[in-house]
Parts: sequence; structure tokens; C-alpha cells
Amino acid sequence: MIFRFAHPVALLIFAIPIFIIFILRRTNWRSQLPVMLYSDTRLVEGLVVSWRVRFRRAPDVMRWVGWILLVVALARLQTGRTQEIIRGQGVDIVLALDISGSMDNLDFAPQNRLEAAKSVIRDFVGGRVFDRIGLVVFAEDAFHQTPPTLDYSALQRALAEVRLASDLGMGRQTAIGLGLASSANMLRSSTAASKIIVLLTDGANTTGAIDPITAAEAAASLGIRVYTIGIGTPEFAAESGEGLDEDTLETIATIANGRYFRAQDLAGLEQVYQQIDALERSDVERQIFVQWQEQAWILLTVAFIWLIGERILRHTVFQTIP
Repeated sequence: MIFRFAHPVALLIFAIPIFIIFILRRTNWRSQLPVMLYSDTRLVEGLVVSWRVRFRRAPDVMRWVGWILLVVALARLQTGRTQEIIRGQGVDIVLALDISGSMDNLDFAPQNRLEAAKSVIRDFVGGRVFDRIGLVVFAEDAFHQTPPTLDYSALQRALAEVRLASDLGMGRQTAIGLGLASSANMLRSSTAASKIIVLLTDGANTTGAIDPITAAEAAASLGIRVYTIGIGTPEFAAESGEGLDEDTLETIATIANGRYFRAQDLAGLEQVYQQIDALERSDVERQIFVQWQEQAWILLTVAFIWLIGERILRHTVFQTIP
């Protein structure tokens, strides 16, 4: 529920009494009033004060409230309800995340590679609005964590629960082809105009029955674009002997009409997802309509009742003799 004044200039009427008071103060009007002498009021200090005396200003207050309501009504107070119409279609996205044992390396310190990737993916998901996003994790096998959904809260919860394969009793090998094929299968029945896979890994395809190149060709045949991201620093790769197969990742991206990105630190990884976010925008048009309803009649009714009540009280209960 929102509100507005159709004729807000009418509210300037409130400035008139302020201006009058300012002028009177400047002219020192009190000094020009006639003076009347009266008896010492201390003689009546002990008398009981009736409720009529206590509330003698009530008619004045009611009059001011009534006039304020009339001015607000003159400004035409309106309330409105918004209606949002969305035209177009979002992007269907599957995030394929490597959880193999090598993702525990600390070259993204203070986080390991997996936690760094999760934090960046969390921000990426938070920046989307109309896109269905799914999550696939892979190591020696691939698992569907979340199907493409607009329920980003559920997706974020599933992402937060992702753990390293070694913590789940699995080995350190990586089945990139299987992870890619599983992601493509998730998008196989999608009718979205744009379907993409964002595959992140820090290694090479060392296991799995599906070759990554074959999986890329299958994804391309389904109209799916694949962005591949290789993470990790050469120093850690040399120490662990678990190098990144950049040639295969670049070939996958080329076959599936995507791009290959390399990230060696957290800032670089954030920049990669920002680039993908800019490349894949939803073709959605949002139109917001507001239906306004006049509320001035309510104010006029209340003001009328208030002012009638003020006149009745002033000439009955609070009537005074000049």
C-alpha cells in the first residue's frame, strides 16, 4: 500500500498560520493589546477545578483538527496498490561445482578453494532475479543438489551444506565429464531461451566413464552454453602434483559456445563471476502499475463530523459568557 497527494500544493495552506504568527511576533503585537486589571488569583487557588474547566480547550483543538483534515482532503490524499507485470523469460543456469579432495588447498586463504568458490557463488545467486538456477556437485561421481529453481533461499541452503568429497568418504579424483554431463541432463527438458552451465574445477578429468569433450558436444547439441572456470595457483599445483587441465577446459568452452576463465585468487574468482553475470542477462521486462483510489471523502466526512461536534460542544457543555 502506497499513498500520494494529487494536489500537494494545497498543503502550502499550512504555511499561512505560521506566516501570520511570524508577522505578529515581529510587530510585537502583545504590547499593543489593552490591559485589564483583575483581583489577586491567589484567593481562588483552593477551589476545585471542574472537568469543564480542565477540558475547556477541547473545542479549539477539535476545530484545528477539523481544518487540518479539510486541508489534507483538499490536497486529495490517494492510496494505491501496485501490480507488477513481468514479460519475457529468464535464463536457466546450472552451477557445476568441483568438490574433489584437491579443493581443500589453501591458496585462497583464509578459505580453502571450495569455501572461496561457495562464497562467490552465493553472491552470484544473490544478484539474479528471474533466472532458474540449479546446483550439481562432482568429484568421482556427480550429484544433483538442487534442480533449477527460483527458490534462491533453498538453493543457498543447499550450497551451504556442500562439503568436500574427502569429508564424505570419497577419493581425490575428479570426473569433469560426468559433472558436465549431469549438468546438461538437468537442463535437457528446459524450454528457456538461454541455457547455460558454469563449471568450476581446480583439476583435470582423472576418472569417470564420460569424456569431457563428448559431454561438451552433447551440451552444445542441446543448445546449452558452457562457461568453464579453472581455479588455483601454479605453486600449489606443483606442490600437490594435481595440475589444472586448462586445454580441456578451454576446449569444452569453445565447443559449447562459451568462454574459459582462470582465477588464481578470490578477487579474480569474483571478477570471473561478475563477467559471466554481465554476459548472461535475463530478457525480462518489468512493468509496475499503480491503481489509485481517492481517500479525500473519508477525510471530508471525518472533518465534517469533527467540526459539527466542535460547534455543539462550544454552545452546550463548553458554552461561555463573554
